[in-house]
Amino acid sequence: MAMLTDIAIAQAAKVQPIAEVAGKLHLQAEDLLHYGPYMAKLTEPCLQRIKAKTDGKLILVTAISPTPAGEGKTTTTIGLADALNRLFVGGQRQAMVCMREPSLGPVFGLKGGATGGGYSQVLPMEDINLHFTGDFHAIGSANNLLAALIDNHIYQGNALNIDPDSITWRRCLDMNDRALRDISLIGQSKDSQTSSFKPYSRQTGFDITVASEVMAVFCLASSLADLQWRLGNIQIGLNKQQQPVLASDLQAAGAMTALLKNAFQPTLVQTLAHSPALVHGGPFANIAHGCNSVVATQAALKLADFVVTEAGVGADLGAEKFIDIKCRKTGLQPAIAVLVATVRALKYHGGVEVADLNQENLSALKAGMANLAKHLNNLQQAFNLPVLVAINYFATDSAAEIACLQAEVAKLGAQAVLCKHWAQGAAGATDLASAVLERIEENAARPCKLLYPDDLSLADKIATIAQKIYGASHVEFSPKAQVSLAGLEKNHGHFPVCIAKTQYSFSADPSLRGAPSGHVLSVRELRLSRGAEFVVAICGDIMTMPGLPKQPASERIGVNQAGDITGLS
Repeated sequence: MAMLTDIAIAQAAKVQPIAEVAGKLHLQAEDLLHYGPYMAKLTEPCLQRIKAKTDGKLILVTAISPTPAGEGKTTTTIGLADALNRLFVGGQRQAMVCMREPSLGPVFGLKGGATGGGYSQVLPMEDINLHFTGDFHAIGSANNLLAALIDNHIYQGNALNIDPDSITWRRCLDMNDRALRDISLIGQSKDSQTSSFKPYSRQTGFDITVASEVMAVFCLASSLADLQWRLGNIQIGLNKQQQPVLASDLQAAGAMTALLKNAFQPTLVQTLAHSPALVHGGPFANIAHGCNSVVATQAALKLADFVVTEAGVGADLGAEKFIDIKCRKTGLQPAIAVLVATVRALKYHGGVEVADLNQENLSALKAGMANLAKHLNNLQQAFNLPVLVAINYFATDSAAEIACLQAEVAKLGAQAVLCKHWAQGAAGATDLASAVLERIEENAARPCKLLYPDDLSLADKIATIAQKIYGASHVEFSPKAQVSLAGLEKNHGHFPVCIAKTQYSFSADPSLRGAPSGHVLSVRELRLSRGAEFVVAICGDIMTMPGLPKQPASERIGVNQAGDITGLS
């Protein structure tokens, strides 16, 4: 019998009232701000009250380098949490999911939704994949309010003497729209002496909302007060004396925080198996730092014994940023990393094209193991994390391929556990859950390591990531990046770095599969995220405003006569 589609499974599910889900976390009615019967935000008094509780264990789910064949990192995150709760019969212990919100860009673009798949999903699937509780709209509004205030300030006489050519703040939109990447802005500036207006123009553009610094600030802030301070510390450009101009100089932080006040509260939903899930924030990991919000992760650790969270795309980007940015800033400590891989994806990294991935090919599987081996070594050696490999099963996987993959992982000194949660839900991931619990117990006092110290130069931080994590020979900076580097090093050299590059390869070239080495990481541009407190290095051809494919996913999405959404995946 054919498997139902993700949306059909989600729409057929019996969803529990969110108050019942909250009860599993010992939350009361006053702890919740309801958004309908199945979604609720945790109130600020609730977040304050639970701070005294002891933290649970944090489980980080990451993956090999993404491929068109699919890996299933989010599905595995959800399946693992459900499987842990299946083992915790009687409610003596509780596991929960903590993950990012989907962006409308990929939902309507190439990837589709990001709420899991099969029988390992978070619900309500349509709401989460579309507008959800409006958090991304609030983030976009805060970003664009600051942009409007900048241009209005110049129009009204430019008392701060802002140099229009130095303005780095861009507008944002939660949609893939390549036409907005580079735009010419025509404005006016009022002469304070004559009250006449002079025209001016500058080049600017839009980023996708998940790449906005407001999103990064939102996800790294630990409290509303910290959020407002970080928003005020955003640098929008320079004045004509080459001094920084901040959002606080424009008195923007208060209004931006007001727009984000409710959005900043984490949203509680549930999985298909009714495990609690906090879904909050969502920077991409290929162009931003790729982690759900700090406030959600910290709240989840107070509410549950085990928190399963994910880092975006492959471990070279998502897991590196999770540790070197999020953990560095907060003191969070993952107890274990789960590295998700599929037979199909590894064969793709071994040189097989998508059309041929359903055919058994042990030699290509072994060749593709280089990608998994590099990620595994990075997690174990560079970050000192215990690691389990989760084999996300596809029906086309042969028994010989599964056995080969497990044997190859064993040669690397690790364990690979077969998982069938997509088709079987929690029951299909209980072996993984048992192995995770055993490994956490064995490595109870093993702290993860940061890749580099704060006092290393920005150039050396970028080189360290490029060489140790990506296998690059060296880094080359464009002339534009070299100019930026000198100024950034002087004032912000202690910040961590956030590499923006393709997720499809360890290199900056998406066509290089497997584990390429000796390549050059070309840094095209450096951007300061002063409020988020990191420096973004934009590499290769990566774009902070993606485009739509020739046949976007939006073509499949609609609403039927009964009012049900169709085609969402």
